[in-house]
Amino acid sequence: MSNRNVLPLLGADGQDVVPCCPPLTERPTSAAEAETAARMFKALGDPVRLRLFSAVASHESGEACVCDISDVGVSQPTVSHHLKKLKEAGLLTSQRRGTWVHYRVEPSVLAAMGKRLAMPAAA
Repeated sequence: MSNRNVLPLLGADGQDVVPCCPPLTERPTSAAEAETAARMFKALGDPVRLRLFSAVASHESGEACVCDISDVGVSQPTVSHHLKKLKEAGLLTSQRRGTWVHYRVEPSVLAAMGKRLAMPAAA
């Protein structure tokens, strides 16, 4: 069994946690690891998506109703499109409650993203 430090990432369904990739400084990234990490970072590469992700992550309890975060300067259908892209990348999960959808950032995703880019501590 390897003691390699593998970072978690949500699956495309937003539920199953699967291994992602080690920190960039640990070893060269494989093609499969690069695809997985690129999907996350590509989703955050759009300013509207980054604002939506931040709105959910910074909302009280880490969960936000779409009605609370849709004021990002684009139409409601565009907000829905961007939220769908964030979900597909495994960055958000959602739950419908009545007529509203509530979004949540998975804490393991934030930790994985941070560790992916972190420099090792100086010894």
